[in-house]
Amino acid sequence: MAGETVRKREDVPSVPMTGDGVTNVVKRVLVGPAEGWEGHVMRLFEIGHGGHTPRHRHDWPHINVVVAGRGVLHVDGADHEIVQGSSAFVPAGALHQFTNAGDEALQLVCIVPEAGES
Repeated sequence: MAGETVRKREDVPSVPMTGDGVTNVVKRVLVGPAEGWEGHVMRLFEIGHGGHTPRHRHDWPHINVVVAGRGVLHVDGADHEIVQGSSAFVPAGALHQFTNAGDEALQLVCIVPEAGES
């Protein structure tokens, strides 16, 4: 295996997300090609109070699991409540956005094809 087998979240560098439409979002790449998983990337997003990802679309799907907090997932014109334990699939090409709707950080695992990690 190329990287570590087990790591604590706190030991994975966090990267503040920037750009149009992003507010109070931090990303950690938990597992990907550097750890030996070719073709996919598992990331942890932490969306702080009042934060959101941009409303955007792209050519790859997302697989998501909410690990803490509560929020709203917007997909192609429909809003869906998400809470700890929720899972969601966002199809390729769908207009989507994650928004924190609570007082604590919304934390979600997001798995995408390697091409989706930038």
